[in-house]
Amino acid sequence: MPPPLLRHAPAALGRLTTATNVGARTTLRPTALQLLAARRTLFGLKRGAFNPQRPLLSTLLLRGKHPILRFFGIATFSVVFTVVFGTAGLLAWDASTYHSDRLGEVLVNPLALNPERGGKKNLKIARILMDDEEDAAHASQLKKPKLVILGGGWGGVAVMQHLKPDEYHVVVIAPDNYALFTPLLPSATVGTVEPRSLIEPLRKILARVKGHYLQASAVDIDMTERLIEVKGLNGDENFYVPYDKCIVAVGAVANAHGVPGLEHAFSLKTIEDVLLIRRRIMNNIELAALPSTTEADRKRLLSFVVCGGGPTGIEVASEFYELLNEDVLQYFPKKLRKDSSVHVIQSRDHILNTYSEKISQYAEKKFLKDGIDLVINSRVKEVTPTSITYTEKDPATGKKTDHTIPSGLTLWSTGIAMNPLTRLIAQSLPNQYHNHALEVDSQLRVRGAPLGTLYAIGDAATVETNLVDHLFDFVDKYDSDNDGKISLDEFNAMTRSIKRSFPNSQLHVEKATELFDKYDSNHDGLMSLNELADMFRELSNKLTALPATAQVADQQGKYLAKKFNKLAAQGHAALQREDIGDDIDDMIYEPFKYRHLGSLAYLGQSAVFDIGSGYSFAGGLAAMYAWRAVYWSEQVSLRTRLLLMLDWIKRGVFGRDLSKI
Repeated sequence: MPPPLLRHAPAALGRLTTATNVGARTTLRPTALQLLAARRTLFGLKRGAFNPQRPLLSTLLLRGKHPILRFFGIATFSVVFTVVFGTAGLLAWDASTYHSDRLGEVLVNPLALNPERGGKKNLKIARILMDDEEDAAHASQLKKPKLVILGGGWGGVAVMQHLKPDEYHVVVIAPDNYALFTPLLPSATVGTVEPRSLIEPLRKILARVKGHYLQASAVDIDMTERLIEVKGLNGDENFYVPYDKCIVAVGAVANAHGVPGLEHAFSLKTIEDVLLIRRRIMNNIELAALPSTTEADRKRLLSFVVCGGGPTGIEVASEFYELLNEDVLQYFPKKLRKDSSVHVIQSRDHILNTYSEKISQYAEKKFLKDGIDLVINSRVKEVTPTSITYTEKDPATGKKTDHTIPSGLTLWSTGIAMNPLTRLIAQSLPNQYHNHALEVDSQLRVRGAPLGTLYAIGDAATVETNLVDHLFDFVDKYDSDNDGKISLDEFNAMTRSIKRSFPNSQLHVEKATELFDKYDSNHDGLMSLNELADMFRELSNKLTALPATAQVADQQGKYLAKKFNKLAAQGHAALQREDIGDDIDDMIYEPFKYRHLGSLAYLGQSAVFDIGSGYSFAGGLAAMYAWRAVYWSEQVSLRTRLLLMLDWIKRGVFGRDLSKI
């Protein structure tokens, strides 16, 4: 049977045409308008109906009479098209990543496999590394100055990312072969994010500058011969790595404060720490669910104690609370949530003491609402495998009382101390008096070391703030008539130099004339040594050291990379001229100036932002998403950004991973 449209075609044509007789035949001669009308009648071409001259796919998409239907048709097609062709493209790209080419000849310098010996300890000197001559690109680096970076943390990674390629022979020495995004370590302890999402291999970062990585630890530096003594993780004999410039970015270690029993507490600085804490948490929760566990043991196993009320300690406590209040409450017996507890022990009278008072008060109210036990004005006295003892001081009477809390997990997060390498360097140099880090000048050069060779950044360094030590140097330089007194003109020149050598003093010496009048006690128009000493002493007290944060290390690393780029642009050969001297840094580059971009912390479904200059912000979910956005943007690579985003989505859809791994 013919289709319905074709059955009615003769009748339609008969009504719309005129007939003429030519001889014995009858010929139909329709007009143009009649033909068009017949065509529409024949094929039902009304607002998107089937048209044999139009592609079938377009007809189907436009067939709906309502605009919304047409929109959904187009949208569906777009999604299907994207998924199909996107998947095909992804598979094609993945297939192209598999290679079966056979490795040809590999060029290795014999000195790389059997280095010559030398130095004070007659150790092997790795002047040429194994991959230095394997291709022309790496071989060209051998002629460049040797830049050695000790450590793969925030500061070291910032140098690698912003250093220009082909300007230095770069070697990174670090015990871990990955860069770690430390601000999100608290989230990794409870499975909110996965540890793999927080790391990026150093070799991938170094590939841009054709650098080299050695999985080892620096144990000493010979500044005379410019040799770094390195200890490999395989326990073999130590060896030397030569350098022209060395950046100490080894970070710091936890400060024990002389508390006994810290071997029973956890710290939070590495991926290994994260895995140990995560395993202990899940083990304690599963043990607490056993019928054989007593009431007292159950409460002890589910008691989590955090020592330290700084950002790390507060975020860890918040993550512990969220794990207990969300996943444990949903998947474990509710009795476990009732018996669980989170404690924070802080030595001062408020938590987050480096933040504004408004932020501290908000955090304390949030903890009080959540039921997190906040113990202030208390110092830890002893840590045991099953408890923690602290001494609480009454601020009104000064009376001290000892208390003990059962603990299934104790986290120690109470400040930093010098890394063994930085301590050794400080002991070998003059004018190194700081107890927690190496003192550096405004160019981030280690004080007492040969200028232009040894730098320190991050937690391993602290910018010098003691102006008094430089009093006589400034007087000798600007006392033009050698009378031991400084005039106003000489004082103006001196303050300009002070601002350059001590950038943090800029706000305090900005108005030189007012400062001169203030300390010119006898108003004779001249400042004596005693008057200058008083001024320098007060200025030193006003200057504060930079905080030991990732933000500072990152800015310092970028600063050094840009300065080294400019040194390279000036020409390495010219920089070695004796008439220029070693103080080339001051001649071509401005001192380091720290720009505070604000501090932030996560409080469990909320976050706080301390922008500085009186600006702060605290809130709930909106602030939490802003906190996530900031940390997401600060990731080292696109890979870690994607992994981190997937982890947050996975937590929201499936919850945290509760397996014991």
